[in-house]
Amino acid sequence: MTARARNIALLLVLGFIALLLWSTLASQRVECSVGVEFEGRQGSGRASGASEADALREAQTAACGPITGSMNDRVACARLQPVSRHCRTL
Repeated sequence: MTARARNIALLLVLGFIALLLWSTLASQRVECSVGVEFEGRQGSGRASGASEADALREAQTAACGPITGSMNDRVACARLQPVSRHCRTL
Protein backbone atom coordinates (compact mmCIF):
# COMPACT_ATOMS: atom_id res chain seq x y z
CA MET A 1 0.00 0.00 0.00
CA THR A 2 1.42 3.37 -0.95
CA ALA A 3 1.78 6.22 1.50
CA ARG A 4 -0.95 8.18 -0.32
CA ALA A 5 -3.43 5.27 -0.15
CA ARG A 6 -2.63 4.74 3.53
CA ASN A 7 -3.23 8.43 4.30
CA ILE A 8 -6.54 8.39 2.42
CA ALA A 9 -7.64 5.25 4.28
CA LEU A 10 -6.65 6.83 7.59
CA LEU A 11 -8.62 10.01 6.79
CA LEU A 12 -11.68 7.93 5.86
CA VAL A 13 -11.50 5.96 9.10
CA LEU A 14 -11.08 9.13 11.18
CA GLY A 15 -13.98 10.76 9.32
CA PHE A 16 -16.19 7.76 10.03
CA ILE A 17 -15.30 7.83 13.73
CA ALA A 18 -16.01 11.57 13.88
CA LEU A 19 -19.40 10.99 12.22
CA LEU A 20 -20.29 8.28 14.76
CA LEU A 21 -19.30 10.49 17.69
CA TRP A 22 -21.21 13.49 16.34
CA SER A 23 -24.38 11.48 15.64
CA THR A 24 -24.29 9.91 19.10
CA LEU A 25 -23.60 13.09 21.03
CA ALA A 26 -25.95 15.29 18.98
CA SER A 27 -28.95 13.24 20.05
CA GLN A 28 -28.23 13.77 23.76
CA ARG A 29 -30.16 16.95 24.59
CA VAL A 30 -31.15 16.48 28.28
CA GLU A 31 -29.24 15.11 31.28
CA CYS A 32 -31.07 13.91 34.39
CA SER A 33 -29.97 12.74 37.84
CA VAL A 34 -32.35 10.50 39.81
CA GLY A 35 -32.37 9.19 43.37
CA VAL A 36 -34.48 6.13 44.24
CA GLU A 37 -35.27 4.11 47.33
CA PHE A 38 -36.19 0.44 47.02
CA GLU A 39 -36.74 -1.88 49.99
CA GLY A 40 -34.70 0.35 52.29
CA ARG A 41 -31.77 0.71 49.91
CA GLN A 42 -30.93 3.93 48.12
CA GLY A 43 -29.34 4.44 44.75
CA SER A 44 -28.67 7.23 42.32
CA GLY A 45 -28.05 7.40 38.62
CA ARG A 46 -27.38 9.89 35.87
CA ALA A 47 -28.15 9.62 32.17
CA SER A 48 -28.68 11.74 29.09
CA GLY A 49 -31.20 11.35 26.32
CA ALA A 50 -32.99 12.98 23.42
CA SER A 51 -35.89 14.01 25.68
CA GLU A 52 -36.44 14.51 29.39
CA ALA A 53 -38.58 11.38 29.58
CA ASP A 54 -35.84 9.27 27.96
CA ALA A 55 -33.15 10.67 30.25
CA LEU A 56 -35.29 10.14 33.37
CA ARG A 57 -36.09 6.55 32.42
CA GLU A 58 -32.44 5.70 31.76
CA ALA A 59 -31.26 7.45 34.94
CA GLN A 60 -33.78 5.50 37.00
CA THR A 61 -32.65 2.26 35.36
CA ALA A 62 -29.05 3.14 36.27
CA ALA A 63 -30.07 3.96 39.84
CA CYS A 64 -32.03 0.73 40.32
CA GLY A 65 -29.40 -1.62 38.92
CA PRO A 66 -27.00 -1.80 41.87
CA ILE A 67 -29.69 -1.93 44.59
CA THR A 68 -31.82 -4.73 43.15
CA GLY A 69 -31.10 -8.42 43.10
CA SER A 70 -33.30 -9.78 40.34
CA MET A 71 -35.00 -8.71 37.15
CA ASN A 72 -38.36 -8.63 38.94
CA ASP A 73 -36.91 -6.21 41.51
CA ARG A 74 -35.45 -4.04 38.73
CA VAL A 75 -38.83 -3.80 37.02
CA ALA A 76 -40.52 -2.97 40.33
CA CYS A 77 -37.88 -0.35 41.16
CA ALA A 78 -38.19 1.24 37.71
CA ARG A 79 -41.91 1.76 38.31
CA LEU A 80 -41.44 3.67 41.59
CA GLN A 81 -41.53 7.45 41.82
CA PRO A 82 -37.98 8.77 42.26
CA VAL A 83 -37.12 10.28 45.64
CA SER A 84 -35.26 13.08 43.87
CA ARG A 85 -34.77 14.13 40.29
CA HIS A 86 -33.00 16.96 38.52
CA CYS A 87 -32.79 17.56 34.78
CA ARG A 88 -30.87 20.09 32.73
CA THR A 89 -30.70 20.88 29.04
CA LEU A 90 -27.36 20.23 27.37
